[in-house]
Amino acid sequence: MPSHTLARQPLAIALAALLTAPLASAGGDTPSLQEMWQLVQAQNREIAQLRSELANSRLQIQETAVQAEVAVSAIESLQSVATSSANKTHIGGYGELHYNQLSKAGGRKDQIDFHRFVLYANHQFSDSLRLVSELELEHSIAGDGQPGEIELEQAYIEWDYAARQQAKLGLFLIPMGMLNETHEPETFYGVERNNVEKNIIPTTWWEGGAMLSGRWAEGFSYDAGVHSGLFFDPDTDTYQVRSGRQKVGNANATDFAYTGRLRYTGMPGLSLSVSAQYQTDLLQGEVHTGSGAANLSATLIEGHFSWQRGDFGLKGLFAQWDIDSAINAIADGADQQSGFFLEPSYKLSDKLGVFARFSEWDNLAGSSATDSETTQWDIGLNYYLHPRVVIKADYQNQDAASGGYDGLNVGVGYSF
Repeated sequence: MPSHTLARQPLAIALAALLTAPLASAGGDTPSLQEMWQLVQAQNREIAQLRSELANSRLQIQETAVQAEVAVSAIESLQSVATSSANKTHIGGYGELHYNQLSKAGGRKDQIDFHRFVLYANHQFSDSLRLVSELELEHSIAGDGQPGEIELEQAYIEWDYAARQQAKLGLFLIPMGMLNETHEPETFYGVERNNVEKNIIPTTWWEGGAMLSGRWAEGFSYDAGVHSGLFFDPDTDTYQVRSGRQKVGNANATDFAYTGRLRYTGMPGLSLSVSAQYQTDLLQGEVHTGSGAANLSATLIEGHFSWQRGDFGLKGLFAQWDIDSAINAIADGADQQSGFFLEPSYKLSDKLGVFARFSEWDNLAGSSATDSETTQWDIGLNYYLHPRVVIKADYQNQDAASGGYDGLNVGVGYSF
């Protein structure tokens, strides 16, 4: 009942009592004025109580509304924070399954292998600061006596410290070759990665340190870094460069390595790149017990090109190591290691592409006394179920002094 109605009730009751007084005398005893006044007082007390209860109810309703508004605001704030965090953190990855049916004189290699399963986790702290990371499981299962291993291939902070200039701090891939930084399965032809980048560069190759990158003119870019390097045991190693990777796991860092790259991408469909690395000491301060020699310096140079004109593509790469041969025990010819490949390709449709590749590599190229080079022809196709899902098949023919593997490779790969 409205409060103004309640306020008028005592007057109405009194008037009604006075007006009905004559009528009441006809039917019985009429209340006295004192009794009428007591009745009005009782009504006033009831009205005051109703007013108090109504005021309390209104206050409770207002408090409840405020609490509900605060709760809704808190929920909206939490949702905003969660959405903002999700928008700044990105998950990705890639994987590939390989089947190899290969044979050579005196042996066969028939196996199936989930070669790589990789997860990326990247986070944008601000417009100029981000985290890049990559975690990989190789060969499906890792542990004592198992064929695979778990590896942290990237984990670095990238900082845009100036316009078109970045700095990397942490663990990163070395800017060498075509595949070392970009090796998702749909980005290259062939089930297996080419042997020149595998055995000479050696892909996949990561180190820990600092790297500056940037662009200074249209189509030109550079990378320059100082980082951990390769390490060889001076008494036991054969100095095949792939075995010298330390993978930044309690790595010996007595002597650092220095890498630089120049790249040109100013013409549509064309990419040119040249890289160099210098390592002051592959022995990391260790001394060969036989000769007492140390400070085994090494230089790697690499150059490659990629040209795409319509459906036709052509790629080529050359890489060479020159190692100081002061240590007599170094394997004969290992002071120079080199290789190259040439790969034409053609897209028959958006889904189907074919390729051929000739490659040659030699980890004992410094010796003319031994026939140590390996050559290989590959021919095959990529069939794309999706731009990021590919089925691959190729046939390889390998010629090596120890007998090369010939046969079929089939695989499926994806990235997201």
